[in-house]
Amino acid sequence: MNITLRQLKAFIAVAEYGSFTRAAESLYLSQSALSGLIKELEKNWEVILFDRTTRKLHLSSYGNKLLPQVRRILNEVEALDIELQNLKNFHKGQVHLAVSQQLAASALPAVLAGFQEQYPDIQANLIDCNVEQVLQRVKDGEVDFGLGPERTHGSDIESDFLFCLPFFLVVRPEHRLAKKNIINWKDLTDEALITLSSPFTDRLAANLPPQAANYVNQPRYRVNFLSTALGMTKAGLGITMCLPYAADWVRQHGLVMRPLGRPQVKRSFYLYRLKHRAASPAAQTFSQFLHTYIEKALINF
Repeated sequence: MNITLRQLKAFIAVAEYGSFTRAAESLYLSQSALSGLIKELEKNWEVILFDRTTRKLHLSSYGNKLLPQVRRILNEVEALDIELQNLKNFHKGQVHLAVSQQLAASALPAVLAGFQEQYPDIQANLIDCNVEQVLQRVKDGEVDFGLGPERTHGSDIESDFLFCLPFFLVVRPEHRLAKKNIINWKDLTDEALITLSSPFTDRLAANLPPQAANYVNQPRYRVNFLSTALGMTKAGLGITMCLPYAADWVRQHGLVMRPLGRPQVKRSFYLYRLKHRAASPAAQTFSQFLHTYIEKALINF
């Protein structure tokens, strides 16, 4: 069976107009060409689709039963064509993102709001998760991109640098260190430290001199989430550290941030994707938007 869309469209046109002449005109075909398409379709199906008389043309019993199905087929083909055009359109489609929890809860909402305003027909779907799950979800093909801090990854994943941010100290406004513009790590040795669980602490300590590293590795409290650390700092249980994208959280807790220096430790963030996975137009659009957003606004840091 070798059925073509031209044959099906010819069948629909003749059924709708009840005339080969008018159907041929609507399809910009000669009457003989249209008649040939109908004969080919009838031959393929081995049925008669139209009962012809000298006065009138009307659907046969086979034609009546097949017409609704042919309409559905052509509607599905049209819908498929529309979907294909949407997939090729850089202003439509979907992009799936896995984002480390802190970044997702602080900086990313503003990024997504800007993206939605500029590209309202692209749906950005967000999965907020811990840093290690970001890479796993990329590797499993669940998402187009992963956004998170630097991590070691396999050769099947490629990383695209986004930005680099320094660590800040977070204290209550009345704390003695709040009066300093820049705080050195040696200033912290007598303070109760509230820090996050590994590997956050391990990676931070690895970039510090021995005395500061020892201080970070032996905190008074170790918690899983920054929101917990900020709440404990607000309660006067100690001091904590964060990156500047958490500035709104810090202010909401009535706390202040001060830059940490000597040495200044920074954390780099990357956009991760499967190396051999072709990016959809929507994903390419998001990547370009994200880089432009960071370049212009530095995520308001």
